[in-house]
Amino acid sequence: MAPPADRPLRVIVADDEALARARLASLLQDLDGAPAVEVVAEAGNGELALARAADTPADAILLDIQMPGMNGLEAARHIVSLPHPPAVIFVTAYDEHALRAFELRAVDYLLKPVRLERLREALARIRPLAPADARDLAPRRTCFPVQEAGRLWRVPVADVLYLRAELRYVTARTREREYLLDESLVKLEEEFAEEFLRVHRNCLVARRHLLGFRRQADEGEGRWLAVLRDWPEALPVSRRQAHVVREFVAGGG
Repeated sequence: MAPPADRPLRVIVADDEALARARLASLLQDLDGAPAVEVVAEAGNGELALARAADTPADAILLDIQMPGMNGLEAARHIVSLPHPPAVIFVTAYDEHALRAFELRAVDYLLKPVRLERLREALARIRPLAPADARDLAPRRTCFPVQEAGRLWRVPVADVLYLRAELRYVTARTREREYLLDESLVKLEEEFAEEFLRVHRNCLVARRHLLGFRRQADEGEGRWLAVLRDWPEALPVSRRQAHVVREFVAGGG
């Protein structure tokens, strides 16, 4: 369903060039007809675009692709996984990313300089995106977004040793520290099945950091322990997941 007719269409404008942001804002003001459009936030890079999409209620985000650091495509992967993601409309000077953009369920793909009628047409396409559908169709993320004390961190998936469920959060452990993810371990396992191996009902181990398995001294639950490369902590393998040890040996590691 479209945004309610009794309030403006809320839009975030994200571009690393201030003049480009100003031009888009001006075009949005020039639109006539219903609903009215309100620019609720601006962002000068991908990290800020993700932060504004996370903390500012919006119906759409006009997202530049060529930005330093996290580009628009990477930012969009994270944005569509938010609980209430805005619709993504890419704005770029290049048409080479069109296929990737629509794989990310973009509503539209506008080429610069953006024409008023094309912008009007793109905004008319907006339909709220179901978060579950967006996560299913978007490419796997390369970073986990973490919000801490008013700041947004990007934790590379490749740096995470394991993911462990603790109460309503999931702890992502890197060699430096722990981060809290407000995500389900089950959903993370589905999204990152190629990168992480379930060894316990509450734990996924990064395959790239898994050295092997060793027996536990006692014969209680978790007779096997997962050993990580250059890491002192060994993680228990539940009886239910003991098959991963056999598969690891059968596959030659």
